[in-house]
Amino acid sequence: MKKINIGNGEISASEISLGCMRMANLSNKEASFLINTALEEGINFFDHADIYGGGKSEEIFAKAIDMNASIREKLILQTKCGIREGYFDFSKEHILESVDGSLKRLQTDYVDVLLLHRPDTLMEPEEVAEAFDVLYSSGKVKSFGVSNQNPMQIELLKKYVNQKIAINQLQLSITNTGMIDSGINVNMKVDNGIDRDGSILEYCRLNDITIQAWSPFQFGFFEGVFLDNDKFPELNKKIDKIAEIKGVSNTAIAIAWILRHPAKIQPIVGTTNSNRLRDICKASDVTLTRQEWYEIYRSAGNKLP
Repeated sequence: MKKINIGNGEISASEISLGCMRMANLSNKEASFLINTALEEGINFFDHADIYGGGKSEEIFAKAIDMNASIREKLILQTKCGIREGYFDFSKEHILESVDGSLKRLQTDYVDVLLLHRPDTLMEPEEVAEAFDVLYSSGKVKSFGVSNQNPMQIELLKKYVNQKIAINQLQLSITNTGMIDSGINVNMKVDNGIDRDGSILEYCRLNDITIQAWSPFQFGFFEGVFLDNDKFPELNKKIDKIAEIKGVSNTAIAIAWILRHPAKIQPIVGTTNSNRLRDICKASDVTLTRQEWYEIYRSAGNKLP
């Protein structure tokens, strides 16, 4: 598994991360097998959130891996906070309480990364800055980031916080390419030319913010996977053809397509199937040509200007 430098380079992480949202659905034995499969494949970065399984996903993870100091040193743990039932909450009180809850459930003294989970329009950045200072100075959080935020939201946060924003977790898959489309269709009077996120792809590259791609196999907003889906015949035909040439699965090609981008995007894969995870990890050994990348992009229904 290849490594990437996260944000300011203080974290060297596997270029593919295991998302633990569905871990609450697994038994301890199943979760243990999945986590150890990830480690065997070279994955050392694990993505959590306080809301995943109502906190149970973090609990299952820690129990399944039999968390201790020796094991903890091998892991890069990321968690998120800010989503509550029916609203978002970036208050200092909630951030601090959420982190303490995650630390307890994960059976650790610190997390490597904390992300603010989706934007809170009622955010008071001064409060966020105070919370970050407390968490950083106490050693409970080593690095910070955001999720689903645009450049101006990040700039507002950066005006107040003392720590670098190292990560922005955004939806990206072959069928959800808004951040790429607008950069290709500049000055074009077409739907794909609409910049809906403030050139977030280029902004993150300019500011050394690592983009993490969530739901890399999904189309729409959790409408299903595009692989082996009759709604995307041309896309699957192209992916399957390239997968056969490369000698890997279609899942590996879908991830290799994201990894091919020079922004060094880190996909968050949420599979709970260990065999599928092994197949996905082969993406780290696959390099798509520029032509193959654009062929896949176009087969998803995108037209080049």
